Amino acid sequence: MNAIVIYFSRADENYFGGSMKYVEVGNTEIAVQHITELTGYDSFKLEMVQPYSADYMTCIEEAKAHLREKARPELKEMPDVSGYDTIILAYPNYWGTMPMAVFTFLDNADLNGKTVYPLCTNEGSGLGKSVSDIKKYANVGEGLSLTGSGVKNAKPQIEKWLKNNKLI
Repeated sequence: MNAIVIYFSRADENYFGGSMKYVEVGNTEIAVQHITELTGYDSFKLEMVQPYSADYMTCIEEAKAHLREKARPELKEMPDVSGYDTIILAYPNYWGTMPMAVFTFLDNADLNGKTVYPLCTNEGSGLGKSVSDIKKYANVGEGLSLTGSGVKNAKPQIEKWLKNNKLI
Protein backbone atom coordinates (compact mmCIF):
# COMPACT_ATOMS: atom_id res chain seq x y z
CA MET A 1 0.00 0.00 0.00
CA ASN A 2 1.19 3.48 -0.88
CA ALA A 3 0.06 5.58 2.09
CA ILE A 4 1.09 8.81 3.76
CA VAL A 5 -0.04 10.48 6.95
CA ILE A 6 -0.75 14.19 6.50
CA TYR A 7 -1.47 16.02 9.73
CA PHE A 8 -2.03 19.29 11.51
CA SER A 9 -1.11 19.42 15.18
CA ARG A 10 -0.64 22.22 17.66
CA ALA A 11 1.52 22.10 20.78
CA ASP A 12 1.69 24.96 23.32
CA GLU A 13 -1.23 25.49 25.70
CA ASN A 14 -4.00 22.94 25.07
CA TYR A 15 -7.31 21.92 26.61
CA PHE A 16 -7.39 18.59 28.46
CA GLY A 17 -10.76 17.51 29.81
CA GLY A 18 -11.55 20.72 31.66
CA SER A 19 -8.16 22.29 32.26
CA MET A 20 -5.34 23.91 30.35
CA LYS A 21 -1.92 22.33 30.05
CA TYR A 22 1.23 23.26 28.15
CA VAL A 23 2.52 20.50 25.86
CA GLU A 24 5.61 20.34 23.67
CA VAL A 25 4.03 17.86 21.23
CA GLY A 26 0.41 18.18 20.17
CA ASN A 27 -2.09 15.35 20.67
CA THR A 28 -2.57 14.77 16.95
CA GLU A 29 1.19 14.50 16.44
CA ILE A 30 1.34 11.85 19.19
CA ALA A 31 -1.37 9.87 17.35
CA VAL A 32 0.65 10.20 14.14
CA GLN A 33 3.75 8.88 15.93
CA HIS A 34 1.72 5.78 16.89
CA ILE A 35 0.61 5.34 13.27
CA THR A 36 4.11 5.66 11.82
CA GLU A 37 5.51 3.25 14.42
CA LEU A 38 2.83 0.70 13.50
CA THR A 39 3.01 1.14 9.72
CA GLY A 40 6.28 2.77 8.67
CA TYR A 41 4.27 5.21 6.53
CA ASP A 42 5.72 8.55 5.52
CA SER A 43 4.28 11.55 7.32
CA PHE A 44 4.02 15.27 6.64
CA LYS A 45 3.10 18.00 9.11
CA LEU A 46 1.04 20.89 7.78
CA GLU A 47 2.45 24.11 9.22
CA MET A 48 1.03 27.58 8.77
CA VAL A 49 3.28 30.47 7.79
CA GLN A 50 1.62 32.45 10.60
CA PRO A 51 0.90 29.87 13.33
CA TYR A 52 -1.85 30.20 15.88
CA SER A 53 -1.06 31.82 19.22
CA ALA A 54 0.59 29.70 21.94
CA ASP A 55 -2.16 30.88 24.33
CA TYR A 56 -5.14 28.50 24.07
CA MET A 57 -7.94 31.07 24.41
CA THR A 58 -6.32 33.34 21.80
CA CYS A 59 -5.80 30.35 19.50
CA ILE A 60 -9.44 29.29 19.60
CA GLU A 61 -10.55 32.84 18.80
CA GLU A 62 -8.10 32.95 15.86
CA ALA A 63 -9.39 29.56 14.67
CA LYS A 64 -13.01 30.73 15.03
CA ALA A 65 -12.26 33.84 12.94
CA HIS A 66 -10.58 31.66 10.28
CA LEU A 67 -13.67 29.41 10.14
CA ARG A 68 -16.07 32.37 9.95
CA GLU A 69 -14.00 33.90 7.12
CA LYS A 70 -13.53 30.53 5.38
CA ALA A 71 -9.84 31.44 5.47
CA ARG A 72 -7.18 29.34 3.81
CA PRO A 73 -4.04 30.07 5.85
CA GLU A 74 -0.83 29.93 3.87
CA LEU A 75 1.22 26.79 4.53
CA LYS A 76 5.01 26.75 4.81
CA GLU A 77 5.04 23.84 2.36
CA MET A 78 2.55 21.60 0.56
CA PRO A 79 3.06 17.84 0.61
CA ASP A 80 3.41 16.00 -2.69
CA VAL A 81 0.77 13.27 -2.59
CA SER A 82 1.17 12.18 -6.21
CA GLY A 83 2.89 8.91 -5.30
CA TYR A 84 0.25 7.81 -2.80
CA ASP A 85 -3.18 6.25 -3.19
CA THR A 86 -4.11 6.40 0.49
CA ILE A 87 -3.92 9.35 2.86
CA ILE A 88 -4.47 9.23 6.59
CA LEU A 89 -5.50 12.79 7.40
CA ALA A 90 -5.06 13.63 11.08
CA TYR A 91 -6.19 16.83 12.77
CA PRO A 92 -7.78 18.24 15.92
CA ASN A 93 -11.45 19.19 15.96
CA TYR A 94 -11.62 22.99 15.69
CA TRP A 95 -15.16 24.37 15.96
CA GLY A 96 -16.83 21.19 14.71
CA THR A 97 -14.53 20.51 11.76
CA MET A 98 -10.87 20.63 10.75
CA PRO A 99 -8.51 23.57 11.23
CA MET A 100 -8.66 25.79 8.18
CA ALA A 101 -5.02 24.95 7.36
CA VAL A 102 -6.25 21.43 6.55
CA PHE A 103 -8.72 22.96 4.09
CA THR A 104 -5.76 24.79 2.50
CA PHE A 105 -4.19 21.37 1.90
CA LEU A 106 -7.44 19.87 0.58
CA ASP A 107 -8.03 22.80 -1.78
CA ASN A 108 -4.55 22.48 -3.28
CA ALA A 109 -3.89 18.73 -3.37
CA ASP A 110 -4.89 16.49 -6.27
CA LEU A 111 -6.88 13.81 -4.45
CA ASN A 112 -8.42 12.27 -7.55
CA GLY A 113 -8.56 8.49 -7.11
CA LYS A 114 -7.21 8.63 -3.56
CA THR A 115 -8.91 7.50 -0.37
CA VAL A 116 -8.66 9.62 2.76
CA TYR A 117 -8.98 8.10 6.24
CA PRO A 118 -9.72 10.83 8.81
CA LEU A 119 -8.34 10.75 12.33
CA CYS A 120 -9.58 13.49 14.64
CA THR A 121 -8.37 14.29 18.13
CA ASN A 122 -10.85 16.05 20.40
CA GLU A 123 -12.10 16.30 23.96
CA GLY A 124 -15.58 14.94 23.30
CA SER A 125 -16.77 16.58 20.09
CA GLY A 126 -15.86 13.61 17.89
CA LEU A 127 -15.32 13.98 14.16
CA GLY A 128 -17.87 16.80 13.95
CA LYS A 129 -18.71 17.53 10.31
CA SER A 130 -15.14 16.96 9.15
CA VAL A 131 -15.97 13.71 7.33
CA SER A 132 -18.67 15.36 5.21
CA ASP A 133 -16.27 18.27 4.58
CA ILE A 134 -13.54 15.87 3.35
CA LYS A 135 -16.06 14.06 1.10
CA LYS A 136 -16.22 17.25 -0.98
CA TYR A 137 -12.58 16.57 -1.97
CA ALA A 138 -12.01 12.81 -1.95
CA ASN A 139 -13.26 9.30 -1.29
CA VAL A 140 -13.40 8.85 2.48
CA GLY A 141 -12.74 5.69 4.45
CA GLU A 142 -13.78 5.01 8.03
CA GLY A 143 -12.69 7.73 10.41
CA LEU A 144 -11.36 7.51 13.95
CA SER A 145 -12.15 9.90 16.78
CA LEU A 146 -9.63 9.94 19.64
CA THR A 147 -9.81 11.76 22.94
CA GLY A 148 -6.77 14.00 22.81
CA SER A 149 -6.02 13.81 26.52
CA GLY A 150 -5.87 9.99 26.22
CA VAL A 151 -3.92 9.78 22.97
CA LYS A 152 -0.67 8.66 24.64
CA ASN A 153 -2.41 5.38 25.50
CA ALA A 154 -4.39 5.07 22.25
CA LYS A 155 -1.91 2.92 20.30
CA PRO A 156 -4.07 -0.26 20.65
CA GLN A 157 -7.17 1.63 19.48
CA ILE A 158 -5.23 3.07 16.53
CA GLU A 159 -3.84 -0.36 15.63
CA LYS A 160 -7.35 -1.88 15.65
CA TRP A 161 -8.62 0.94 13.38
CA LEU A 162 -5.69 0.48 10.98
CA LYS A 163 -6.31 -3.29 10.82
CA ASN A 164 -10.08 -2.89 10.38
CA ASN A 165 -9.41 -0.62 7.39
CA LYS A 166 -6.69 -2.90 5.97
CA LEU A 167 -4.14 -0.14 6.42
CA ILE A 168 -1.73 -2.65 8.02
